[in-house]
Amino acid sequence: MSGSRPLPPHRVPTLTEVVEFAAGSPARTPVDAPAAAPPAPTAQEAAAALTAKEAAPDAEPLTERVFAELQRQVDVMLESRLREALTPLLARTADALIRDVRAELATTLHEIVARAVAQEMERRRGE
Repeated sequence: MSGSRPLPPHRVPTLTEVVEFAAGSPARTPVDAPAAAPPAPTAQEAAAALTAKEAAPDAEPLTERVFAELQRQVDVMLESRLREALTPLLARTADALIRDVRAELATTLHEIVARAVAQEMERRRGE
């Protein structure tokens, strides 16, 4: 029984190796090999592909519209928040500025009046 059975090969080639056939054995060419057909897409995959094709041309205008609306909302919200935050700050700053200007104006006016009085007294002494 052992004589009728062929001996196993010393080494089994991997799928990525090129196998050389013996001169007497027929070689299969890629034309002879059956072509593996790609699996047919499922209905869900076909619907997703169709939706992606339909959505692709509209994606850019939709993105621009969403961005423009978002930008408008951000501008409105930012302006509102800035007004809320800056109104009391600007009021305090304006009050402080008015106090400082009044004090400076009073000092300047006092100096002007003092000079005018001194000049008038000098003029009267000289008469």
